[in-house]
Amino acid sequence: MTSKPVLILQLRPEDEASDGEFRAFLDKGHLSESEVRRHRMETGPLPEGFSLDEYSAVIVGGGPGCVSDDPVARDPVEARAEAELLALMPEILARDMPFLGCCYGIGLLAHHLGARVSKERHSEPVSAVPCDVTEAGQADPLLAGLPLRFNTLVGHKEAVQELPDGAVHLMSSETCPFQMIRAGENVYATQFHPEADGQIFADRIRIYRNFGYFPPEEAAALTKACLAAEVTEPERILKRFVARYVSVGRPHRAQGDGNMAGLPAGIVQMPAAGGMAGAT
Repeated sequence: MTSKPVLILQLRPEDEASDGEFRAFLDKGHLSESEVRRHRMETGPLPEGFSLDEYSAVIVGGGPGCVSDDPVARDPVEARAEAELLALMPEILARDMPFLGCCYGIGLLAHHLGARVSKERHSEPVSAVPCDVTEAGQADPLLAGLPLRFNTLVGHKEAVQELPDGAVHLMSSETCPFQMIRAGENVYATQFHPEADGQIFADRIRIYRNFGYFPPEEAAALTKACLAAEVTEPERILKRFVARYVSVGRPHRAQGDGNMAGLPAGIVQMPAAGGMAGAT
């Protein structure tokens, strides 16, 4: 079993949304709490002495912010958190370190690689959207053998406008061409949420009702649609990511296994957040 945990970096100021997303990463990735370290970027900078050497992989969650937000008008805490994440990307790419950016994370990766990320085209309302695996995706270890088309859960104001130089195009949809990309062999990002299911999105609709993702009066209909959608394959991508980079020789997952010893300051291992919700 690897001695290095997975680092989960989050950008959600809303406690319920953040806790729900964290729980979803554990549940859908089949990760135990002892195998991860969690840092909420909005609570403060990464700790002094932080090093990627301490981790086997990095997962970046979603959030209400956008890479393309006006830098003058954006929240300073959000701007600081994004700057820290962008500062990690050169080392992650240079190492070809296992990385999975979810929703916000695809904008982060594409922006770092020099591609245009904006709100001009390809945004998607909160919904279940069929996505197609590209020819390159069919040969990728996270996607090989999955159906060539399957439903995903999306909800985003900005999108990648062009494939970054050197990146591999893995998945697309009719409404958003860049649903999953890879840089190098191990650096992945998705526009959709591999950790989400219908109930998680129903909770996110409630939490983010007034955040501009959709007209508030449509919340009930969107909730009904997300709960009715058959979304089964995206979580397999998350499971495969964990299995490929974390799971070799792992014992059976231990529920509620929490050991706070040896954690760097500012990187916390969170107890189970049963019943908490997620976010778009």
